[in-house]
Amino acid sequence: MNDRPNSRRTATLRPRSLSMPVVKADLAACQGYANCVVGATDYFDLDDDGIVVLLKTEVPEADRARVVEAARSCPVSALIVED
Repeated sequence: MNDRPNSRRTATLRPRSLSMPVVKADLAACQGYANCVVGATDYFDLDDDGIVVLLKTEVPEADRARVVEAARSCPVSALIVED
């Protein structure tokens, strides 16, 4: 005989994780124009060779429009913001 009280197993539904958009860079395409840096200094910088450095990769909704615009300003399309 089982000494445990009669209990039902229940599953808890967890909210689906809401992932943030992510910034990606094509380092081979980057020409160091720095338009992205001007548009979002907290997300983009240039290294000593003039290649983009991603300071952050996840983009909260509050920053999304600004970061997308900065990525779109790249004349060689080296940056993308993906959902």
